[in-house]
Amino acid sequence: MALLDHLNSSLANLPVYQPGRPIEEVARELGINAADIIKLASNENPLGPSRLALQALEKQLSNLHLYPDGNAFYLKRKLAQHLEVETENLILGNGSNEIIEFLGHALIRPGVDVVVSEYSFAVYPIVTHLFGGNLITVPAKSYGHDLKAMRKAITPKTRVIFVANPNNPTGTVASRGDIVEFVNEAPEDVLIAMDEAYIDFLDHPVDFVPLIRGKLKPNLLLMRTFSKIYGLAGLRVGYGIASAESVKAFEKIRQPFNLNAMAQVAALAALDDNEHLRLTKRLNREGLDFYSLAFRKLGLEFIESCANFIMVKVGDGAGVFQALQKAGVIARPMASYKLPEWIRISIGTTEENSRCLAALTKALERS
Repeated sequence: MALLDHLNSSLANLPVYQPGRPIEEVARELGINAADIIKLASNENPLGPSRLALQALEKQLSNLHLYPDGNAFYLKRKLAQHLEVETENLILGNGSNEIIEFLGHALIRPGVDVVVSEYSFAVYPIVTHLFGGNLITVPAKSYGHDLKAMRKAITPKTRVIFVANPNNPTGTVASRGDIVEFVNEAPEDVLIAMDEAYIDFLDHPVDFVPLIRGKLKPNLLLMRTFSKIYGLAGLRVGYGIASAESVKAFEKIRQPFNLNAMAQVAALAALDDNEHLRLTKRLNREGLDFYSLAFRKLGLEFIESCANFIMVKVGDGAGVFQALQKAGVIARPMASYKLPEWIRISIGTTEENSRCLAALTKALERS
């Protein structure tokens, strides 16, 4: 019997996460100059990284022969001050994806139910299946989370329920009343994994940090990232905010050098760059308004977004995606989310948004 015959059985039907295509890959494939391609596929910050983060990175370069701080002491301390929590309430990850994986190690196993929403982040089902859990998918409501139905889907075997607010890939956000009621009513033996990767784009988000600060909700985990509004996607810095007891369990799983030295110093500096956040939010709001107006004029169905991307129904999603690529615009087809007629477009600069719309209009005319 060959070695591959002994692989973990959960790998047999495990889907592989497909990220947005890199500029270099599309350039090679289509024979296009990489400088002529714009990427609007992965919800990256069009302004680039924080200026303060770049300055900090330059100073760190001469120390790359040294291992990073395995506990990220300074970043964790500053982040705790920023959030007004204790450092014991924070777990750092190689992107918030690693935080999700920590949950798998800690709570998901054969016989455990995990509840997710239809059209939610693809990594939730992948991690659930990887650890042998039983995935319960609740139909979406207007492309967003139906929180009441998700609450009813909880069984005695449920240990994790994932809620993304705002949601990726749809950009929807739950109403304040619904999300507060959901958190308050969730059973104490079910971990509420609240994915808040896009919370910084909301003007008045529901703040659940006080529940953790006050030790009022030990089964709540908030997951956030420096990838989006701080523009540090290439460095992979994510973090979780939870009870000290939960963090202590996750720390047993975390590898000691999961956050490299460059990531630590960049994130530390980015926390002070309020101007970068302000400009990013303004550009994002303008971009969302631009696309919303354009799609209405074109008679296209789209989903009102509260994040830094927008989904639009174009008919042949794969065909339009390919046409955009040939025009040097990388978007994201949504067939993997069972939405083959849709594409997702990340908000870019003013010039990138205009170029994308022009290419999309031509692609739709041809189709």
